[in-house]
Amino acid sequence: RSSWLLLAPLLTPPVPVITAPPCSLCPEGAHRFQWIRNLVPEFGISSSHVKVLSSPVEFYELLKVQIKAAKQRVVMASLYLGTGLLEQELVDCLEETLERSLQAKSSPDLRVSILLDYTRGSRGRKNSRTMLIPLLQRFPEKVRVSLFHTPNLRGLLRLLIPERFNETIGLQHIKVYLFDDNVILSGANLSDLYFTNRQDRYVLLQDSPEIADFFTELVDAIGDVSLQLQQDDTVQMMEGMVHPYQGDKVAYCEIANRRVMEVINSARTRQELLHAKTFHSNHSGSSLLSQQGSQASGDLKPEPDTWIYPLIQMKPFGIQIDEVVTETLLTEAERDARIYLTTGYFNLTQAYMDLILGTRAEYRILLASPEVNGFFGAKGVAGAIPAAYVYIEHQFYSEVCYLQQQERVQLQEYSRAGWTFHAKGLWLYLAGSDLPCLTLIGSPNFGYRSVHRDLEAQVAIVTENKALQQQLHQEQEQLYLCSGVVSMSTFEQPNRYVKLWVKLVTPLIKNFF
Repeated sequence: RSSWLLLAPLLTPPVPVITAPPCSLCPEGAHRFQWIRNLVPEFGISSSHVKVLSSPVEFYELLKVQIKAAKQRVVMASLYLGTGLLEQELVDCLEETLERSLQAKSSPDLRVSILLDYTRGSRGRKNSRTMLIPLLQRFPEKVRVSLFHTPNLRGLLRLLIPERFNETIGLQHIKVYLFDDNVILSGANLSDLYFTNRQDRYVLLQDSPEIADFFTELVDAIGDVSLQLQQDDTVQMMEGMVHPYQGDKVAYCEIANRRVMEVINSARTRQELLHAKTFHSNHSGSSLLSQQGSQASGDLKPEPDTWIYPLIQMKPFGIQIDEVVTETLLTEAERDARIYLTTGYFNLTQAYMDLILGTRAEYRILLASPEVNGFFGAKGVAGAIPAAYVYIEHQFYSEVCYLQQQERVQLQEYSRAGWTFHAKGLWLYLAGSDLPCLTLIGSPNFGYRSVHRDLEAQVAIVTENKALQQQLHQEQEQLYLCSGVVSMSTFEQPNRYVKLWVKLVTPLIKNFF
């Protein structure tokens, strides 16, 4: 994230909107989560199409392989694109693939769409924009670069807040990387640290055209309400579109809400029709019409044993699906169920904290130790950010102890020499089960920013397949192996000392990081 906003105490944080959970969980196995499809499209796939990655290097190499193999589309949404040699190699891969598509008859229609955050992508003289301009100049008809600018950064506020600090108001934080019909969901950005020694999470959904179509449409929708990067490094809005910080804020947010909800609702309708058709086909017995229809469509896909639910959170636009689903999962988790929750930035919303402390499931919460926090060792005010997270962690742990919940709610700190920690998400183990049947993976950190300020997306993956459950379990175990359990003695260590000014300032500005 970004350094603290010095003007934060002068700003009025947005008022949280409280939404009632949709309904309680159904009783049996993975099917208990089908209520999620009342909110978002449900994509049924085979578990053989899901691959869980474990390392930054694996993630980086897969990006390059997928870019080189793309024939129809490359769609990448990230906070920013870094400016180092590894990032340049990615851009070179894109250039080679686009060049080949110009020559080849097999893939003349390749399109590349990149969505980044405007403020983060414009930071410094050499930045995400300057990295991508050569592609725009060489392939103007095939490449689109959209830069989302939050509507909340405008007027005098926009003029007063310097670079870096302006990123605290709101960001495009979604991380989706798709290539033809293959989709990578992650919390990782397109930067060298995320390719080498910054631990995150990554899942590949292979040969999943409906899911790829959904995220293509979602990125297109956000791109349509974003600034478009031009070949001369200027930006402009699409013709007829309300400007995010010069135009009317209410009108802009209404248009953005409408565009994104159109994508969600149209995909949901498509999937419901597909589900109904499949259900009818499967229950038609020896119906000749059913058999002919199945043969005509070439539908030889195996029965789905895994379901993907995209969860979108864009509170500036009045969209809070991820928040509703997450709160419902925490609320309805039964006694003896186990939830492993991880975040690189431990700054839970009050609602999430209340649910964790007030419900019945067991929690194992993995967070960054100060040394693996991305801001550790930073200069200036930013160098105190790890101490602020320690203070927030200490307050929460003290509350756990006060309520005598130490056995049920356990904190664990990730620590690994030479690495930083950025993983986020959760794994849900039903009571009596040694394997998770659900995971959340994507960009949200479960903090105030994720819920109220930024554009976020993750997926809920629900599976009945034991092999995929084992993959998810191993992913969780691998992350938690690098951790130690937090106790009161943890906060007595010299490196956990928090200066008085940090304690005083943190409550005022915790909603900005």
